[in-house]
Amino acid sequence: MALALFFAVAFTLASVERSQAERIQGSGSTFAFPVISAWTKSFLEFRAAGSDFVFGDIGVDYEPIGSLGGVMRLAQPEVDFAASDAPLPPEELAKLDLAQFPIVIGGLAVVVNLEGVEPGRLKLGGDVLAQIYLGKVTSWNDPAVVAVNPDLSLPDLPIAVVHRGDGSGSTLTWTRYLSAASAEWRERVGADTLVEWPKGTAAEGTAGMIAAVKQTAGAIGYMEFGQVGRAGLVYAQVGNRSGNFIAPGAENFAATAAKAAWDPERDFYLELTEVDAADAYPLTAATFVMMHKSERSVARTRRTLFFLSHALERGGEEAAGLGYVPLPEPLVRKVKDYWHSTLPGGAGL
Repeated sequence: MALALFFAVAFTLASVERSQAERIQGSGSTFAFPVISAWTKSFLEFRAAGSDFVFGDIGVDYEPIGSLGGVMRLAQPEVDFAASDAPLPPEELAKLDLAQFPIVIGGLAVVVNLEGVEPGRLKLGGDVLAQIYLGKVTSWNDPAVVAVNPDLSLPDLPIAVVHRGDGSGSTLTWTRYLSAASAEWRERVGADTLVEWPKGTAAEGTAGMIAAVKQTAGAIGYMEFGQVGRAGLVYAQVGNRSGNFIAPGAENFAATAAKAAWDPERDFYLELTEVDAADAYPLTAATFVMMHKSERSVARTRRTLFFLSHALERGGEEAAGLGYVPLPEPLVRKVKDYWHSTLPGGAGL
């Protein structure tokens, strides 16, 4: 009996140790990959310094496979969270029994490979961008481009269109913008994480987009703004609904997001591309986390939320340093209240 009890206790302790040592598993957005990587590093440093929360030797493994891939991967039992730049409406979340909340704000930039053009000098409106991606404006000295850039010397160079080939929240933001600007785009292509592109070269992930644009003279693409400077690419000003040309940047992302209605009753679902204001940057985006409401393990849910709590409360500096906008404090409070009411183990974090 004593020996049996010994083995039973030993097995239980070993199981607990294995459970505590399991790493938090996430996947999805390439848009948010740089900041999630930074948060992962600082989370481990925070724990090593001695926090009040102890969950064994845990870390975070995050796979940047695109927003659509992340949501699909969430069906696997070992995945704790998905990060997506394409929020799901409440009705779809209810079918999947998922919770959804924002973790960081940022924006896309239109990037080009044009020798002699400085960052932020080129102006491109949504109608012209739609015509470029439809294959109807094919040269950089096309009158439609020259008309809004009279001070630039634009070359007689073919426009090489680059788009994402994987299911991407960035593509959803991009195609929503083109759909709002162009009835032809809206009818022919529409807005989604994956679309049938009329023209262009497909790139896998943000890294693929960076490589394709850098390697091709005359190329145009779209990507998370924070990675543009690190990649040494040139970005354009983008036309908004008021007809103003706005440059990408943290200040403009924050101003746009501040005008949005973040409603926890709708699982924070919104489309930042629809914010209509004179100073709105129309390619502002947010990354959302999705998690199971009926989690298979409350302990795993709580570990994941502990990491995300660290990101929201202590990761603002890292987010800002990478070109993102951390959630403002009132929105962080809304997110944490949402955890409490929606997710098992969400109270007290």
